Amino acid sequence: MASTYPRPVASVALNRLGSSFFASVTWKSHTQYRNVTTKAQVVTQAPPPHSLIPNTMLWRSLLITTVSAHRLLLSPALSLLGVLSKPRHSMFDVEKNPLLRSILKWTLYNHFCAGENAREVRATIDRIKSMGFKGVILTYAAEVVVEKAAESNTKTKMMQSVREGRSMAVPEEVPYDSAIEMWRSGVLETVKMIGSGDYLALKLTGAGPGVARALETGQPVPPQMIEALDDVCQEAVERDASILIDAEQHFVQKGIDRIAFILMRKYNRGEKAVVYNTYQAYLKMTPQVLLEHLLQAQDENITIGVKLVRGAYINSEPRSLINDTKEDTDNAYDMIARDILCRRFSSPGFIHRPFPRIQLFLATHNRASVVKAYEVQQRQSAEGQDLVLVHYGQLLGMADEVSCTLLQLKEKASDEGSVVPEAYKCLSWGTLSECLSYLLRRAVENRDAVQRTREEYFALRREAFRRLAGGKSHIRQSSTSAS
Repeated sequence: MASTYPRPVASVALNRLGSSFFASVTWKSHTQYRNVTTKAQVVTQAPPPHSLIPNTMLWRSLLITTVSAHRLLLSPALSLLGVLSKPRHSMFDVEKNPLLRSILKWTLYNHFCAGENAREVRATIDRIKSMGFKGVILTYAAEVVVEKAAESNTKTKMMQSVREGRSMAVPEEVPYDSAIEMWRSGVLETVKMIGSGDYLALKLTGAGPGVARALETGQPVPPQMIEALDDVCQEAVERDASILIDAEQHFVQKGIDRIAFILMRKYNRGEKAVVYNTYQAYLKMTPQVLLEHLLQAQDENITIGVKLVRGAYINSEPRSLINDTKEDTDNAYDMIARDILCRRFSSPGFIHRPFPRIQLFLATHNRASVVKAYEVQQRQSAEGQDLVLVHYGQLLGMADEVSCTLLQLKEKASDEGSVVPEAYKCLSWGTLSECLSYLLRRAVENRDAVQRTREEYFALRREAFRRLAGGKSHIRQSSTSAS
């Protein structure tokens, strides 16, 4: 199915943006930047984006992208990782084989994951922020696995009625779900690791089969789940953090949308979006769904939080639901981002409707999309327009060229007093064995995006050669290092 998409196009040259700020950071050959001003073109050399990452991180990134960028190496690596995720012998069990554990911990785990406990996670967050990132998105990588017979505990506890403002009628006496409690405990532990301005990412189906079944069938989720979500949201509010609710497969997405709006009605009444819902640009229905949600947010006077992604389930969703080509998805992503930033409805029938209060999170590894969104805000800033709050995010261990470009733009914008792009890194935490499934998904994503991974590989290789030739890293603080 993914093969029907054309191969990803390399990032566009930024000098086409003329006198805009983004024209000051465009490729010259492959390793230099050209600084452009509105008065005259002055060619100077600036450090490449990867010069911002520490040496340890650089060599580890080069090792991993060398494997993921070459199919002949990636296929056996994926097979091995699949064996390790479900070991049948102690030799392949990361909890019983200390040598195997050490190798995986230093390579894959430290490249993609934040830590196995609160101390390691906080150290990783500190390193990320010291590099210049605004903050992090943190998620718990462990997945709740519950046997069919254990979906509901035999004991029953009286659950409190749905709190005021919840629109879901449920029986007062319902089975106590141990999977929801496990999910709640892990998520609360996670949110307590983040601070002001950070994000918590939530996967609702991670709360077990009972919740997943309710989301799929359109039935009310158990009040135990609503109470768990309330506990998480209240903890996030106390920490001045926000929550990103993940998008999932289409058969549970309507249920997820419903839960997101229940939470927005309660926590997004002010100017800040505490709760964000996620929209996948590769689905044909997304522009219409988002339009309906924008109108609903305006009618109910809430601040809608929008996280925009391209999509992560292309290999499992019905092909008829997905855009015909990757170019269609790229265009949809950029159009949605532009319309939100410009506070306008794409549908002509609603052009006279007031736009709701909105905040945007652009989660993308596509450099061109970052360029276009930031250029819109630069133009708006120059014209004195009010700006939509927008943040950018990439996964830890992936798209470092995009992330580091944003850091360079941030430094330059700060010096010039222009609008500053704020970048985030998305981190997953959990024990090595808990994170193996997550690591396998990351590896599969690299397999499905070999062209993009090869571009990252070549950029990392150029930076490695530059440092071997005596070039310096340009990290913000000398104490920043990778674990």
